[in-house]
Formats: sequence, C-alpha cells, structure tokens
Amino acid sequence: MAKPKSYDFICIGGGSAGFNAARVAVSLGLRTAVVDGARELGGLCILRGCMPSKTLLYAAEVLHHSRHAERFGLKVAGARADMKAVQARKKRIIADFAQYRHQALTAGRFDLIRAQARFVDPHTLELSSGKKIRGRHFLIGTGSKVAVPPVPGLADIKTWTSDEVLNLDFVPKSVLVLGGGIVACELAQFLNRIGTKVMLVQRSRNILRDHSDDASTVVQQALADEGIELFAGTQINQIAQDRRGVSITFQHDGRTVTRRAAHCFNALGRVPNTAGLGLESAGVKTRPDGQILINRWQQTSTPHIYAAGDCSGPHEIVHIAIAQGELAARHAAGVKQLKPVDFSLLLNVVFTDPQLATIGALERDLEARGVRYLKASYPFNDHGKSILMEANYGYVKVLAEPKRGRILGAEIVGKDAGELIHCFSTPLALRATVRDMLRAPWYHPTLAEIVTYPLEEIADQLKG
Repeated sequence: MAKPKSYDFICIGGGSAGFNAARVAVSLGLRTAVVDGARELGGLCILRGCMPSKTLLYAAEVLHHSRHAERFGLKVAGARADMKAVQARKKRIIADFAQYRHQALTAGRFDLIRAQARFVDPHTLELSSGKKIRGRHFLIGTGSKVAVPPVPGLADIKTWTSDEVLNLDFVPKSVLVLGGGIVACELAQFLNRIGTKVMLVQRSRNILRDHSDDASTVVQQALADEGIELFAGTQINQIAQDRRGVSITFQHDGRTVTRRAAHCFNALGRVPNTAGLGLESAGVKTRPDGQILINRWQQTSTPHIYAAGDCSGPHEIVHIAIAQGELAARHAAGVKQLKPVDFSLLLNVVFTDPQLATIGALERDLEARGVRYLKASYPFNDHGKSILMEANYGYVKVLAEPKRGRILGAEIVGKDAGELIHCFSTPLALRATVRDMLRAPWYHPTLAEIVTYPLEEIADQLKG
C-alpha cells in the first residue's frame, strides 16, 4: 500500500476559517492542503449565509420603501416581489463570489482535496475516497449546522431551514418562525416584507437575547409595527403538521395560544458541525453540543490540532473566523510574538431594519466585572438626517471610562447602524477618548454626526 501523503498543515473545511488559514500557512512556507467534501465550494458565508441573506434583505428593503413611498410624497403603484427574478439576481451575485473563492482554492498554492475527512489517529486523516493523508498540524474549520432542539413535535414535522428560505422562488402564504435570534429576525422581516403572513414564536423573554434589552425592544417594536405577530417568553406545548400546514400550541402571558401556518421555519439556532470527524481518535475534546474546546492560540486539547470559526466559537462571525484561522496558521508555523484574537474589540451587526450594531464592551459585561463607566445616548427620532429619511427607530449609545473618557464600547440601533458602528472601530482600537473623536470633523447633515451628541454629553461629564 502506498505511503500516505504528508503535509505540514491541513485545513479541514474550505470556508472563511480554513481558506484564510491555508492562505497564511502557504505564505509562511508550510506545505498545505485543504480538505473539503461539500457539494459546492465557498463555505457558509458565501453560499448559504451572509451574502445571499443580505442580497435578499436589501431587495425586500427596496420593496418596503416602494410600498410606503407615500411617506415621502411619492406614488409607486403595484410594487410587488417577483421572487423568480429576485432569486435569479441573487444567484448571479452569489455565483460571482463563489467563483472567486473557487479560483482561489484551486489556484495551486496548496492542494485541494475534494473529500470528507475523519481522524483515525492524531496525525492521520481517512478520506471518503478511501485514501489517507498525514499532517504535522491541522486546522478544523467545519462550521456549523442547523440545530433541532427537543421541542415537542419538531422532529416529526417538515420544516424549512434558512437554506430553504434563502432559495424561495415564490411568496409563501404564511410562515411560522421558531426562534428569536439573528437569523430568525432577519428572515422573518424579509418574509413579511415580500408579502408573507409571519408569526414568530420565541422561547426567551426577548428576541435577540444576546443583545441589550433596550436594543431588542426597539427591533421587536419595529417588527411588530410592520405586521409580524410576535410572541416572546413562550413555552411550546406541541407542534404538529397535517395536510393544511403546521399548527403550534404554546403558553404566553398565562394563557394557551394556538396558531396555524402553511410552513414552519426552524430558526432555533445552529450547532457545531463536528460529528463524524473522529475527534475522539485524535484526542480532541468538545463540549456536549460538539463545540471544540480551544485555548487562546486556537489549539485544541491535542496541541498540534487547531480549530477556528463556528465549530469552536465563541462567536459565529466571519471576521472572527478569519482572524482565528490566520492566528492558528501563524502559531503552527512558529511565528514569534503573536497576540490572541482581541475580543475587547468585538464587532457585531444584526441586519434587521432598524439594524442593531455593537462594538467593544456591553453594559452588562462592564457591570458583571464591576467596571465603572459613563454612558450617554441620543435618539434617531431627534436627529435631522434620520428624520428626513423617515428613519426614526433607535438610538446611539456610547460607553466610556469615567476619568479620561476612553471609549469602552458603543451600541447603535437604527438606520445603517452596521455602517455607523465603524465610526468607533479605529478609536476603540487606538484606545481613543470621546474628546479625541470630537476633534474630528463631522459633516452636516449626515447620519454619522448623530454619534457626536452622546460623545459631547460624556465630554461634559469629565473633569478638567
């Protein structure tokens, strides 16, 4: 039998973490391979996540403004969604992104092996092709998959995942959305805006529970104002399906509620996609949900095996996965004076309308650590540019340390919050103060200048 081919660095998965880890590993002189057995190359973000969802969300936003053009004194008659045309546009755009990634993966800088893989020992992978390969170092970047929690009846019915919703070529009559996280909220609003009757049922007391109560309340009100029937703080009794569709019975505010819909969208979260990798054969430890345990250098319990991205967490965010993958490659190559991924600069965006964005520390984090801070906020409904844009939901909130006013974090809920939050990215990275930010020019009238109001309020509270 032929001796297995050996590599310095093997990436399992060619998504954001794996591809960028391989790119860096090659640049550092490591003989590298990427093993990816997915039907299509590109990873979750390009094929079934960030890019297709944002393409559809923007199309739905254009439709929403067309249908409410009278607010601006305009008449737009007959605006509706042609879902076949919307899907055709999405596919053209995603095909370009996927082709670019495909070209990068197949350019020959590293070996691309189109197969599934599992560990048979800490240095050997068995491929679905029947071959084996060996590596000195590995990076696991296999992403995540849709979770099916133990909700009564859920496993027995036919549900949509985000994959099916992102590929819809018709307008569903009605959809029951299970969950209140980012995917649930973004796609519930998309469905509602294209003309679907949407009911959203969330078990925790707030949607977007990883964010502040203030922020989730604004988004929840906006979704309700658009016509989504939203129930938070529920206990699901039963989900069932018959020839007419799906029914759900749950407890809400002390009463039993029943709702029916033509379709059910399971948006109850994702779990690490690590089953079948043979991690036990490599000595790689996981949490009960399959999430791989890592240290600050992305090393697993088997030090020459690294993990990055959704399969290891702690955040399912593309730029974090890229940073983790690149760090793992550099650490495996023995690069000196490395720094771990800095989560004090964590940036997060929810692409509902209004958008929700945060950077740096959240109030609850500071309070949990006993850190003193100053805060100030300013509403969008009292700002000139947002008022003339009919963008009145939300606020800008700034957190700063009380002595010098160094920026600790910011939270924006409102029009284009995902763009505006980047006003704080460089200042936060450079440990700038509110006064440093106020030295910069802010053009009037712009949405961006709204951030100066809480900055000025905090500056006024500082001594000296």
